[in-house]
Amino acid sequence: MKKHISLIITTVLMSILSVGCSQKQPNVLIIYTDDIGYGDIGAYGAEMIATPHIDQLAKEGLRFTDAHCAASTCSPSRYALLTGEMGFRKNVGIQPVNAAATIAKEQYTLGDLFQEAGYQTGIIGKWHLGLGDGQADWNRIISPSPADMGFNYSFVIPSSNDRSPFVYLENGAVYNYDPADPITVSMHPISNSVPGTKYPDAINNPEAVTVYTGDKDHQNTVINGVARIGYMKGGKAAVWDDNNIAFDLLEKANAFLDKHHKKPFFLMLTTNDIHAPRLPHPRFRGSTKLGYRGDNVVQLDWFVGEVTQKLKDLGLEKNTMVIFSSDNGPVYMDGGYQDASDKNLAQGHQAAGIYRGGKYCIYEGGNRVPFIVKWPGKVKPGVSNALFTQTDMMASFASFLNIDMPETASPDGRNYWDTMTGKDLKGAEMIFQQVNTDAALSIRRGNLKYIHYKRWDDQMYDLGKDPSEKHNIIAEHPELAKEMKEELMSLREGTVNGVK
Repeated sequence: MKKHISLIITTVLMSILSVGCSQKQPNVLIIYTDDIGYGDIGAYGAEMIATPHIDQLAKEGLRFTDAHCAASTCSPSRYALLTGEMGFRKNVGIQPVNAAATIAKEQYTLGDLFQEAGYQTGIIGKWHLGLGDGQADWNRIISPSPADMGFNYSFVIPSSNDRSPFVYLENGAVYNYDPADPITVSMHPISNSVPGTKYPDAINNPEAVTVYTGDKDHQNTVINGVARIGYMKGGKAAVWDDNNIAFDLLEKANAFLDKHHKKPFFLMLTTNDIHAPRLPHPRFRGSTKLGYRGDNVVQLDWFVGEVTQKLKDLGLEKNTMVIFSSDNGPVYMDGGYQDASDKNLAQGHQAAGIYRGGKYCIYEGGNRVPFIVKWPGKVKPGVSNALFTQTDMMASFASFLNIDMPETASPDGRNYWDTMTGKDLKGAEMIFQQVNTDAALSIRRGNLKYIHYKRWDDQMYDLGKDPSEKHNIIAEHPELAKEMKEELMSLREGTVNGVK
């Protein structure tokens, strides 16, 4: 009888623990978009672009109005999100062709954190954080790669869609690789003596450019009628079709979810949309009056709808935290690609909303981005005006998952889990931001924002009264400006958490 009672108690305890574990370890899906501005989404005020799926995510989740990426360009923002460290500390700017890995094998990442917590981890989409040692052999498995940075599975665009190589990497190896057509990647013209399929050069073969002619930097190898940065030979069977990139990434995302839906997973979907050159699938072309840029936002919204529907189909919606955000603010024409994005402004679409600037800028338009958190039953739907930065995401998840990170991990990141989940509506007392490098840095304290430039005069704004940063108040408040500058310069020399 005692044995029977003991068995019942054990079974009940195990059941309770199982339920507790299920609640404590939600699946985590981060949809990290490219160049999406604060004003590009309907839930954030866009009226000329239909984004019903993202709007629904916002309706069912917590929509942040004062959330920020770490930098106003892609690579340093991605670096900060994954490491909790500002990119300029490691000279991480927009990564060139054949860039070495910016994240060291021994460096602790968001992927490592989730692996330590027992999650299957994956990243699908744009990488642009460097690979290998700077002399990558694209005909072999490349290391370091995401596999060495905390991801069990990766299917990535190595850099960006505007630069070589123009292939996907799956777990460090070129996807659809043909050994009979070896791949060479370079920033310089590749000799005819080097084996591999030869592609046109935009300068020498301008007739090959049938879609987009880029600026002077985007005038090298022509792929799919588009001139791009850098050179590539070989890999014809592996070259992506720009029109289908969103579909390719969705296919891999669905396969990952099918395979890992029975255990906790962490998946980053780093979309190619809406980075230039913009070539939305034909089914989305003409869906707005704003050219391919607007159409690409519609394609992104479709992608979000497909992924969230997949969660529902697999019965994962209730126990999955979905986070939607962007790596930096918006840009209209980028890389010199004439894709009718000027129609955005001409017809009144303000991609950054009321905020000044965009991609490449230190102003709010460059780093204030959409940020939505949905976790049914755990995060109450609504709107949060809390100040938040993506740099704090790793430390916040570490607190929630009860993981003791190495002392050197997340040197600029802090625990704002309660802010992320809506329990704290005040948020960070201070956030620190950069442009592509440390040429411009800024700090926010409440509504006060101080900007330090290396080459120009500093500026200070009161965003409570002047959200569009039109009136520089630095001369009106010299003592306050001095105090904020001293804090900013101290942060530039030492990390937010004092970790070296």
